[in-house]
Amino acid sequence: MNTSDNGFFGEFGGMYVAEVLRSPLEELKSAFNEAKDDPVFQSAFAEEAKTYIGRPTPLLHAKRASKALGGAQIYIKLEGLANTGAHKINNALGQGLLAKRMGKRRIIAETGAGQHGVATAAVCARLGLECIIYMGEVDIKRQHPNVFWMEQYGATVVPVSSGSRTLKDAVNEALRDWARNYDTTHYLLGSALGPTPYPDMVREFQSVIGNEVLEQTRDLEIEAMIACVGGGSNAMGFFSPFIGEKRPRLIGVEAGGNGIAPGEHAVRMDGSGAVSVVQGYKSYFLLDGEGQVQNTHSVSAGLDYPGIGPQLAHLGKEGRVEFERVSDEQAIDAVKFFARNEGLCFALESAHAGAYAMRLAPTLTEDKRIIVNMSGRGDKDIFITARAIDEDNWISFLEQEAVR
Repeated sequence: MNTSDNGFFGEFGGMYVAEVLRSPLEELKSAFNEAKDDPVFQSAFAEEAKTYIGRPTPLLHAKRASKALGGAQIYIKLEGLANTGAHKINNALGQGLLAKRMGKRRIIAETGAGQHGVATAAVCARLGLECIIYMGEVDIKRQHPNVFWMEQYGATVVPVSSGSRTLKDAVNEALRDWARNYDTTHYLLGSALGPTPYPDMVREFQSVIGNEVLEQTRDLEIEAMIACVGGGSNAMGFFSPFIGEKRPRLIGVEAGGNGIAPGEHAVRMDGSGAVSVVQGYKSYFLLDGEGQVQNTHSVSAGLDYPGIGPQLAHLGKEGRVEFERVSDEQAIDAVKFFARNEGLCFALESAHAGAYAMRLAPTLTEDKRIIVNMSGRGDKDIFITARAIDEDNWISFLEQEAVR
C-alpha cells in the first residue's frame, strides 16, 4: 500500500482533530489531490527542484568505506547536497508551491533538528511568503546554527517552553496557531505524519528521492535500503517506489539513545510503542503507564519524536519494513567513519542509518549492494559532534571566542 485508503494505512492514520481543523484539512486534501494531477503544478515543482534544490542528487559508491568494512558494497544517496543541506527542502518546496496556489500568504511550521525550519524559511524567502517557525527551547539551544539561518531567511522563530520543549511540543503549538489562523495560513508540516492528508502529501513530495534512486540503480541489484526514522519523511520518500515489491529489504533505523529505559531513547517499533491517537493521527507512540506521551532522548534532535508516521507503522506491522536501533555512541562513530573514509559529513540523524550499514555490510557477501540515505549533512551538528569527539579543544575554542 503506497497511498492511504480514505486517510488510513491499515488501522493507522486518520483525521482525529477538533472540528475547527477539519475544514482546513479537507480544503488542503482537495487542493493537494488537484495539484498532484495537474501537469502545470508538477512542471513548476520539477523546474524548481532542478534549478533551486539542485536535483537530482548523486548516488555515490562508497568504495573506501566498503573496503574498510568488508562484505557488501555501500552506496550513499547524497541528499545532503540539496540546497539547505537536507531532504527537507523537497517537501517544503512542494507545500510552499501548494500554499501559494491556495492563496495562503502566511506559513507556519514546526522543527526539531532545524533542517525543516531552515528549508521552510528558505522556500518562503524564495516564494515571498511570511514564515513563522515553532521550535522547542531545548532544540533551539542545541541547534543554534540552524536558528541563525532561519532568521537570516526572514523567518520568525518562536521558542516553545511547554512540555519537554522539543519537537512534539513545537507540533502542538503549530497546530494551535493553525486553528486560530487557517483562513490566511498554511501549516507546512515537515514529516510523513499527522492527520490526513499530510502522510500522503509529504511522502509524495519526498518520493523524488526514491524515484531518483530507482533510475540510478537500473543496472544494479540492491539487497537493502537503509534510512533513519524519526517521524518518517526521508524514509518514506526513499522507500516509496519499492514498497510494492518484495525486494530490496527496506530498513528503518530508530534512535537507540543512551539506554533502554523509558526516556533514554526514541524506539517505537521494537514493541516499546503502543497504539494511540496523538496529534491528530493513530500510530505507535511511546507512552507512560497513564497513557501520556513519554519524554524521549536522542543525540540527534530530528529523531527524538515519540511517535512514528502511520504508513511506516503499517509497513512495520506487515513486515515490509524492518526496524533496527542505533545508539548515540554508534551514530557518533559513524560520523567519524564516513568522514575519514569518504570525506562525507553525515548529519547525526543520517548517521544512524550509516551506523546500521556498518553493522550490516560485513554480514553480506561482496556481490551484495546496500544503499544508505544520507538525508542531511552534519554542519548543523557542530556543537554536538565536536564536543563528543574532541571536547577539550572544542570547549577551549568556544571560550576563546566568547571573550573576543
